[in-house]
Amino acid sequence: MTDTQVESATPAVDTALRDRVEAVLDTLRPAIAMDGGAVELLDIKDGVAAVRLLGSCGGCPMSTMTLKRGIEQRIRAAVPEVTRVDAL
Repeated sequence: MTDTQVESATPAVDTALRDRVEAVLDTLRPAIAMDGGAVELLDIKDGVAAVRLLGSCGGCPMSTMTLKRGIEQRIRAAVPEVTRVDAL
């Protein structure tokens, strides 16, 4: 396999992983939106998914609990490649 083939295969893996994480987030978004918030997936690198909490979630004192006990637990259960979720 040439270097070009390896490089072209890597984005497909990243895209599949990203799609799986987005699918989990899609199940959570309606509940988050009911409280006036939103969540955006920014990146996944080395098993860490970076998200941005938007709307009322951005300044909510409970956002850490939402992130760790809601979003992170669901993602880690469905996508074992993700070991942590951080908010940026």
